[in-house]
Amino acid sequence: MFASAGWLAAVAAAGLGTAPFAAHAGEPPALLLANVYRPGLPLADYWVSEKYDGVRGFWDGQRLRTRGGETVQAPPWFTAGWPATPMDGELWAGRGRFAQAQSTVRQQRPDDAAWRQMRFMVFDLPGHGGTFDERIPAIESLVAGIGQPWVQAVAQRRVASDAALQALMQRTVREGGEGLMLHRGASLYEAGRSDDLVKLKPQEDAEARVVAHLPGRGRHAGRLGALLVEMPSGQRFKLGAGFSDADRAHPPAVGSWVTYRFRGTHEGGVPRFASFVRVREDLPPR
Repeated sequence: MFASAGWLAAVAAAGLGTAPFAAHAGEPPALLLANVYRPGLPLADYWVSEKYDGVRGFWDGQRLRTRGGETVQAPPWFTAGWPATPMDGELWAGRGRFAQAQSTVRQQRPDDAAWRQMRFMVFDLPGHGGTFDERIPAIESLVAGIGQPWVQAVAQRRVASDAALQALMQRTVREGGEGLMLHRGASLYEAGRSDDLVKLKPQEDAEARVVAHLPGRGRHAGRLGALLVEMPSGQRFKLGAGFSDADRAHPPAVGSWVTYRFRGTHEGGVPRFASFVRVREDLPPR
């Protein structure tokens, strides 16, 4: 069997850990979250990888869960033989296929054919006690030991300058990618948002919770005009752009989370030119 005594001894020697890292099932796992990239960060300190546009997946050593804490109903073969080592990654269906990834992950009765198109892109090991510099080879070793083509280690590289970073981001986006992630090599895995992990995309985006539906006027009379949404900071603002006619007829439910794009913030921290992107079904309502 996969978890042989010799293999488990190697895992322990590498400092990977086998105890579940997160809280009890149903509670959101304590994950490392990203800040937004800003010029001036010491790029020599960072590793750079592609930002995969999928659903955040957390293997707690026993089950696969979303960022919101819900158990992912993957087919048994998908996680068969996975070790007791916690793994942080992205459930990804390929470039430009976020909708397919989200639909696949959200199904309570897994669609085997859809899961055959999915990959688990492993980018960190929350239970590992070392720095990210040390976690990179540990990730590669662990994924090689799993030996399943749908489990892949995210490739990391160094970038010498901001100009080179921007060029790599533009090339990645032209090829269908979402953007880039930068991970500080000397950092330990610590839950929460910090500059240990930063993201670079052509446009900024964020999540907010729907508080209320605001009625439309004029050609939108009788349907949604805007969402009143609340940011994690507690600030609220009206989100009225980016909706299709179908979205306005059947708006995101109150309590659900949505992703929006924006360009900078006002002095008070409210996003400028905010536009609706999609519902975040991997973040449960509250």
